[in-house]
Amino acid sequence: MKFISPKTDFAFKKIFGSAQSKDILISFLNAMIYSGNSVIQDLEIIDPYSAGDVVDLKDTYLDVKAILEDRTTVIIEMQLWNVEAFKKRVVYNLCKTYALQLKSGQGYFDINPVIALTITDFNLFPSTQKVINCFYFQEEVEHFAYQEHELKMVFVELPKFTKQLEDLESAIDKWIYFLKEAPSLEIIPDKMREIPQLEKALNIANQAGLSVKELEKIHKQEMFLEDRRGALNLAKREGREEGREEGREEGREEGREEGRELGRIEGERSLLLRQIERRFGKLTIEAIALIEALNSQNLEHLGEALWDFNTTEDLLNWLQQNSR
Repeated sequence: MKFISPKTDFAFKKIFGSAQSKDILISFLNAMIYSGNSVIQDLEIIDPYSAGDVVDLKDTYLDVKAILEDRTTVIIEMQLWNVEAFKKRVVYNLCKTYALQLKSGQGYFDINPVIALTITDFNLFPSTQKVINCFYFQEEVEHFAYQEHELKMVFVELPKFTKQLEDLESAIDKWIYFLKEAPSLEIIPDKMREIPQLEKALNIANQAGLSVKELEKIHKQEMFLEDRRGALNLAKREGREEGREEGREEGREEGREEGRELGRIEGERSLLLRQIERRFGKLTIEAIALIEALNSQNLEHLGEALWDFNTTEDLLNWLQQNSR
């Protein structure tokens, strides 16, 4: 057996957000949010970008969205890189999803709780070695909760999880191991079979059960992720070198910072151009000019939106809207 990585956007949605995934998502959320307790008994998986809902959010990147039986909304995101203002984006998505529930004529009592579950493939909180961290409003001195169940953020940092297969004990351990190590497995281990929903998730992730089109899409996403990781690493190295050089002339600290930023932006731009031309062929002068005009934030947005484009016309429409 060979398993796809749940970290890619397509694979994560297929495993946790498909029509057949309800029991999988219930088990996963009970482990990540409720410490393995069977709090969630039922839920509805919905399109996080459905019309009139989260589609109106600015800078929103959600992988899966679910409404629990108690009407709590859970928004789930898998994030591979610690990009600029990422923490603010998580808070924004949480609060905006909460606020958008209130329709004309409704009262505040109609608003239901929202939980943002964010899985990161990088260390987000260097001050702790805890893998899962939960945040909600509380009083500053005595730390008692204010509307504890209304707005909650749960973060799972994959690099901090270091247990091996033989060390897995709880459902929490097994689900995190699945997210992090699925591609390294050759069979479904007995420890994983102890959770039927996890075994089902691995069967969905089994490449043998995927169509050629699905495998091609996953392969392209994995190539894109590797290219982007390589480009970012290169940009950091080049940025450090350029920063040191400029620092001799204009001040060491300022030069390093500007050099890093310039190197990072150009690295991302070059990577996106290669990826787009690999997918759509040689670009027009107009398209290249529009990409060259994008700032750092919009380059990041283009990288996220790239896999939603089906034609070069989709690409051009996006570029024209975001280059203004």
